[in-house]
Amino acid sequence: MSFAKGHGTENDFLIIDASVDPTPEQLRALCDRRAGLGADGVLRVVDDNGQWFMDYRNADGSLAEMCGNGVRVFAHWLRSRGLVDSDEFTVGTRAGGRKVTVREYNDTDAVVTVDMGPAEVTGLSTARLGELHVAGLGVDLGNPHLACVLPGLDPDSLAGLELREPEFDRKFFPGGVNVEILTPLQDGAVHMRVHERGVGETRSCGTGTVAAARAALADAGHTDGEVTVHIPGGTVTVTIAGATSTLTGPSRIIATGQVSTPDPAAGPPAGQPATLP
Repeated sequence: MSFAKGHGTENDFLIIDASVDPTPEQLRALCDRRAGLGADGVLRVVDDNGQWFMDYRNADGSLAEMCGNGVRVFAHWLRSRGLVDSDEFTVGTRAGGRKVTVREYNDTDAVVTVDMGPAEVTGLSTARLGELHVAGLGVDLGNPHLACVLPGLDPDSLAGLELREPEFDRKFFPGGVNVEILTPLQDGAVHMRVHERGVGETRSCGTGTVAAARAALADAGHTDGEVTVHIPGGTVTVTIAGATSTLTGPSRIIATGQVSTPDPAAGPPAGQPATLP
C-alpha cells in the first residue's frame, strides 16, 4: 500500500488511503519504531459523502476522537495534493467537524489554523506518574485531558521530569486520559510535556496544547487569551475566545513510499525505501 509520513511539531503520523483498513494488530506493526515505519498514529483519508473525514487511529490500534496536530497534517495533505481547492474547508473527525485554514503551503511544509471548538472544563482531578503526584484541570476537547500547572516549575525542571504511565481516576476519565504537565503562564507562554493515552509520551499533542492553554489561563485568573505553547517538538499558538479555541502551527510531509500490509504473525513488515516528495 502507499503511505506518506508527516508530523506537526514532531507528533508524527502515517497517512494512508481509505482503500486500506488495517486491523489493530496491523496498525501496531506499522507504527512500531523498530520493526515498522514508526509513528504516533495513522491518519486514514476517507471521503465521507463529499466531506473529507480524518479516520484517526492511535499507535496501539485504538480509535481516537480528535488530534489537533493530526488535523493540521491532514489538512496540509489534502490541500497540497489537490484534494481540495480552497484554503478554508472542514475536516470531519469523531469529535465533529473542524474548520481549518491553510495559511501557507507547499508539498512539504505548511502553516495551518484549526478551529478546535470549545475547551470545556470538566472539573478537577489528580494523577500519579511514577513518583510525580499532580493535580489539574479536566478539559474536554472531544478527547479527555488532565492539564496540570505545577507552581514554581521552570522549563529546565520540566525537561528533567520522568513521566511514567499515569495512574488516574477511572471514574472521572472512564475512556482514559491525556496528561499534560506545564509551567505557569509567564509573558503569555508556557512549556508543556504530555503523556498521551494509547501512545505514551509524545513530542507534542495538539488538543493537549489547547487544554494546557485553558489550564494556564485559569491558573493565572483569566478566562480567554492567546498562549504560546512550547512543546519538545516545537511551538504552537493557542487562542481561547469564548466558546471556541483555535490552534495554529506547522505541518511537514517528510516522505512518501510503499509498504506491504503487515502480517504481525510473520514478523516485521517488508518496506521499500521511502522517497522525499
